[in-house]
Amino acid sequence: MKINEELSILFWLKRDKGSKDGLVPIYVRITVNGDRDGFSSGKKIHPDHWDEEKGEATADCPNHLLINSYITKTLAGIERSYNQVSASSPRIKAVMVKDAYLPKKTSSHTLMQAFGLHNDEFAVKVKKKKGSQKTLDRFERLKDYTRAFLKKKYKVADIDLEDINTGFAVNFYHHLLAEDIGENTAMKYVKTLKQIVKRAKIEGWTKFNALEGFKCTYEQPDREYLEMDEVMRIYRKKIDIERLAEVRDAFIFCCFTGYAYETTYNLAPENVFKGLDGKQWVTKDRSKTGSEECVPLMPIPLAIIKKYQDHPYCVEYNKLLPINSNYRYNVYLKELANICGIKKNLTTHTARHTFATTVTLENDVPIETVGRMLGHKDLRTTQIYAKVTKRKISNNMKALTGKIFTTNGNLKSA
Repeated sequence: MKINEELSILFWLKRDKGSKDGLVPIYVRITVNGDRDGFSSGKKIHPDHWDEEKGEATADCPNHLLINSYITKTLAGIERSYNQVSASSPRIKAVMVKDAYLPKKTSSHTLMQAFGLHNDEFAVKVKKKKGSQKTLDRFERLKDYTRAFLKKKYKVADIDLEDINTGFAVNFYHHLLAEDIGENTAMKYVKTLKQIVKRAKIEGWTKFNALEGFKCTYEQPDREYLEMDEVMRIYRKKIDIERLAEVRDAFIFCCFTGYAYETTYNLAPENVFKGLDGKQWVTKDRSKTGSEECVPLMPIPLAIIKKYQDHPYCVEYNKLLPINSNYRYNVYLKELANICGIKKNLTTHTARHTFATTVTLENDVPIETVGRMLGHKDLRTTQIYAKVTKRKISNNMKALTGKIFTTNGNLKSA
């Protein structure tokens, strides 16, 4: 391919070095004013899948995307090297351009090696209680999804970091959607993949993170929560079935503390303490973020704690509340909603959303305080809950009316 009047770049097959599997190496030839030099690309292809005229792999080649991506990057890289050399030397030789280009190539590291680096480091955090095992499991699932994608899309088990381009992220995202993974979840996986390649870049394994150009966008889900009358309907419901009564109490406890299922499950009596205000508080680090969730206990959660302080399960296992497995807990919540006449989908997260919206934000608790009690590191996470509900509008307008009008409906300033 003729780049300019002096520079030409050719990708060609060195057929005399073909291997037993029929693949032959692809070489790169640099020509500057008739002077030639070159190097091996490190790529191989079957001759039947090579377009001699275009100097690229045909669509029939299983690895045509990787090979042609390499060719595009190499063309651009050699041209940049030529421009750098020509700016400092009046007489240019092909070997000068080659030597200027080749040092820019990093030692070969792969995407799976990048996963190993990232995940092994996070595993150490988990051992030190600085990270969640569930998060590590999600990283490992992402690794499995990526390996399956490489096999399906590129017919390879791994890929050099330097062969990754922005299109890789787009294709991986659509691959996840095709595997019936939700849009938001797929985006989060791509975002994590970007972080893994970024970690490899920091390590010096690649010169750039080609995935940075892919913008991750999310559809904010409609987070369901209960109104206060629904919360109290559940709390006051007479339930004779012990397992449902225990699940009900745990759910209501979460509604008034904002604790997630896993945090509540791991609470022990020693997590309750007397605060500086002389009141009872409960505290626990979130395994998901490592942030402390410290919440003053209101009368209802205090009553629930007292109710179970001598429960056999709580005494034997040093638990604050008798909590079922996550699966059973969610199943029983469906049953609880039915007997309480709640039409909404009760889950372990519904209680947390109820605390954030109905219990705190609707009652004008500052969002910074709510975020601290929820264990959020970033206020933007808390803002997801900050819905302008009809009740909050009513409360605010009632307060505004009291400031402007008298009880007789006259303007105070009039």
